[in-house]
Amino acid sequence: MTEPIPAQKSPYAVAVTAGKKYFWCACGRSKSQPFCDGSHKGTGLAPVAWEAQATKQVFFCGCKSTQMKPLCDGTHNAL
Repeated sequence: MTEPIPAQKSPYAVAVTAGKKYFWCACGRSKSQPFCDGSHKGTGLAPVAWEAQATKQVFFCGCKSTQMKPLCDGTHNAL
């Protein structure tokens, strides 16, 4: 298994829509951050599916080290 690559050391602010499913890039290789574009193939890592419960702005993890995958928990502040 390959370790994830931090895409950036800050979260991605994203306006999400209630009921819509999002696939967060867990490997850090996607060109469509913070979402998966299939670049993880062969890494042993897989995207994380997440469904929005409300229409609002959320913060997806950019450093790939959050304990609240896929949402930011502030871990990037300690990197």
